[in-house]
Amino acid sequence: MLFLIYFVSFFLLSLGKVSMLVAAIMDVVTSNCESADKIMFKPSLPKNAIMRDIAAAIEVIEEGGIHWDEPPEDKDDKGGKGMKGIGIKILEGTTVLGLSRTNGRVEMEDSDADHMKTVQSLPQSFSFNKANERFPVQDRVSSVVVPGLWDDLHSEHVAVPFAAWALANWAMASEVNRSHIQELDRDGQAVMTALVAPERSVKWHGSLVARFLLKDQNLPLNESVSDWTSSLLSTAFQASKVQDVSLVEVALSAFLVAIERSPDAREVVMDKGLQLMRETAKQTPKHKSVQGSLAKALELLCCEGLHMSLEESQKWSGILLPWVFSKPCSDTVRASAINILAHVLEDYGPSSLPISQGWLTIMLTDVLSTKKSALMTGNNQPGTDKVKTQIDQSNIVSASQIANQLAIAVVNLAGTQLGTSTDSEDMFPLVDMLSLEPFVGPLKNLKKDKNFKVNAADSALATLKGIKALTEVCAEDSSCQSKITDFGVMCLLRRLLLEDDYEQLAAIEAYDASRALEAQDHVSSSSGQSSAANTNDSSSLRVPPTAHIRRHAARLLTVLSVLPKVQKIIVADETWCKWLEECSKGKIPGCNDLKIQSYAKATLLNVLCNYQSNSVNGDMTDKKNEPCPHYAEMIFLINPERPHWKCLDKVMPNIEDGSSSANDDSTECVGGPSSGASSDDDSSTSTSTSENCSGLDIAPLDVVFVHGLRGGPFKSWRLSEDKSSTKSGLVEKIDEEAGKQGTFWPGEWLPADFPDARVFSLQYKTNLTQWSGASLPLLEVSSMLLEKLIAAGIGDRPVVFVTHSLGGLVVKQMLYQAEAEKRDNFVKNTIGLVFYSCPHFGSKLADMPWRMGLVFRPAPTIGELRSGSPRLVELNNFIGDLHEKGMLEVLSFSETKVTPIVEGYGGWAFRMEIVPIESAYPGFGHLVVLDSTDHINSCKPLSRTDPSYKETLDFLHKMKARLHK
Repeated sequence: MLFLIYFVSFFLLSLGKVSMLVAAIMDVVTSNCESADKIMFKPSLPKNAIMRDIAAAIEVIEEGGIHWDEPPEDKDDKGGKGMKGIGIKILEGTTVLGLSRTNGRVEMEDSDADHMKTVQSLPQSFSFNKANERFPVQDRVSSVVVPGLWDDLHSEHVAVPFAAWALANWAMASEVNRSHIQELDRDGQAVMTALVAPERSVKWHGSLVARFLLKDQNLPLNESVSDWTSSLLSTAFQASKVQDVSLVEVALSAFLVAIERSPDAREVVMDKGLQLMRETAKQTPKHKSVQGSLAKALELLCCEGLHMSLEESQKWSGILLPWVFSKPCSDTVRASAINILAHVLEDYGPSSLPISQGWLTIMLTDVLSTKKSALMTGNNQPGTDKVKTQIDQSNIVSASQIANQLAIAVVNLAGTQLGTSTDSEDMFPLVDMLSLEPFVGPLKNLKKDKNFKVNAADSALATLKGIKALTEVCAEDSSCQSKITDFGVMCLLRRLLLEDDYEQLAAIEAYDASRALEAQDHVSSSSGQSSAANTNDSSSLRVPPTAHIRRHAARLLTVLSVLPKVQKIIVADETWCKWLEECSKGKIPGCNDLKIQSYAKATLLNVLCNYQSNSVNGDMTDKKNEPCPHYAEMIFLINPERPHWKCLDKVMPNIEDGSSSANDDSTECVGGPSSGASSDDDSSTSTSTSENCSGLDIAPLDVVFVHGLRGGPFKSWRLSEDKSSTKSGLVEKIDEEAGKQGTFWPGEWLPADFPDARVFSLQYKTNLTQWSGASLPLLEVSSMLLEKLIAAGIGDRPVVFVTHSLGGLVVKQMLYQAEAEKRDNFVKNTIGLVFYSCPHFGSKLADMPWRMGLVFRPAPTIGELRSGSPRLVELNNFIGDLHEKGMLEVLSFSETKVTPIVEGYGGWAFRMEIVPIESAYPGFGHLVVLDSTDHINSCKPLSRTDPSYKETLDFLHKMKARLHK
């Protein structure tokens, strides 16, 4: 049914004005009062409205209706017959209702009955806003008006809704109108009256008026903005309870503008409005626009120098984390939530650990869910690599167990800090967060177990395992890396690297324990009794493994540093850039570890090189053939503070000066998908940087160390106190003890004795047996490392590989594959190979009887090391051909003592010669036989005069001399 409503002002209107209002009212009737962003009508009233009309509308709103107090007049301004009243005409011949005042009588016409009904005269003064006063005419009018025509309106309230609608139209139409409204409503009471009106339509249009006035930057703020803000938030909350989403949206749109412009409004909301915002968010979880407005509003509050209380932060965590991980949420909502969480962690440090740990737990759980689905799909595809699938399954199973442990740690830490009374939000403000998966099960157990104990060390250990698991799962999966970046992992990593929350928590626990002990001693001394042993004695508290957490957080950061969005986040954060640079030089407490120093420098190299090339459009064509090197987390830079990397120090000031988009508040630079700095630096920055770097003395040679079975990038190359292993464990711990302490000679001796080289050390996973997890076969390991080396630019200039045990076969396989794939530079630039106890023709360890194999369950790599393996012979022949052609030189070392493998009772141990001399010598190059040296210690010299070091040093000098020929 088409409705047409004629509203004739109760002050004299010309015929032209009547026509104008008729058109406008049609817009009102056909509009659905949708969201502020989808307003269905355009302003129908003029851009230059007469102030008298605006004043009349404001008066109607303020007084709540129209009063018939003035005597009637028979003519209007143009001499025509005047008409006052409200006319409603419902077309299609159904009903026509008219209220007019011409002779003191109100006539109502019903076209269906086709006759006129006259009712008794109205009182001289009649106001439509007095709903409690019942008159016969009102009863008759209400019975005629079609129900639902004005939502919750009744005929006696029509004047105020029309006035509110007119005011909204005028405000929308022009800046001049808004200026007049502001002038006539200086105290903002008319708008405030509309915002608190009982009618939905009045609130809706009142919210629009407030929004248009607030958005006009040329208008000053009036004194009522704070009251408007409170009323708008209350309207949104009340509307959300009845799922009136359109009213929620328009109220929040004005609310958002209010807190953007008014500091006083922000303070009022932060002080009294957070609960209403939170409840509104809970009641509208499926409405993106509402969630987006609330997220943006809360972000504005937190980023303008205001701080939520710890209790409020904990209550909001149950909303913020779903905003981060929920699929329906937009990228904008996710980025706002991450930014808010970053401020919470910044404000409350160790007290916010349950939130940050819960964030990590949900992230790991979400990633594992995706990986499991992908793995199930992949298993159904033909040609699936069974070994890699087995490794993926092993990683997922292990990570799932860790995720469960992490969830338990989150709940227990929350219980330790807040108690175990989880019945209400006021008593346990984290109850909403812990009602999310995967915390539901542990939370139930928390309610049952009232005597659990957890401390900072336990919590830190769970976080360490969580970071390690997340890294293992995502290390080779770019989609996983992108996903966790969008989920805000950069915020967590920044916190773990730059701050010391777990140390602070441990210090708080130690202080509390000491105070409790003092109190107990005082009570005991007063009663004359000796105090019992205190289980909370500060001396018994364990130190959290924060150094390990930082190392693995730095490793994950290096993995992610190849992503453009991660590079933008880091470049935009000056504090983080400086921390990485100082850490790479070992100048920051907690950065004494060689691995974390390498991770820090590798991250900076990955980030800043790409930032520099991407920020200069003019040079992009010239750099197509010179891609930036990408240093993977398995490539360790030895001595990253040396002059070979000083070019980075010259880039840093330019980036800091050019990053005008970087925010001074570094907390805001750790967001999700929408975070990051713009890369619109001028070309002079890059040009000057290139010139500064071009004159540096670049090292002419790369030296790459590759460890063997159960080895590592650092522990395999430590100094040895004894050339034979006197301690041994089970076969899986063959290299666990050796080399843990002592001098790392490639980093301490070699740079001093041979400074003309960049030194790297590689890491890859190897196992002797499958009991400790699955590992890739030789071919897959070599292929993976080859890709990583080429991506890092290793092989673009002369390189010497120094290898131990299986590492020698890995390098030989890499060269073989590079030759087959026509990667000529890598083969041509490999000028030297050093083999420490390399099983060129197999190892006795792989030749143990098959019955032992049933016990040991040898890994695939071990099976490939059997004596006489055709594959090993083929690889050796290939390297022999390169040596014969003069393309590379070879130096080999051989062990001479047996190595303990399995320890028995009474000090007995099963020992064997792992790589005999006939297998250690490839048949070409120079061989050095190491006296009284076993397999593990063949690459661990006792001193600079030890042949295992001196011969290698001489070989490197020989390779350098070869370059100058």
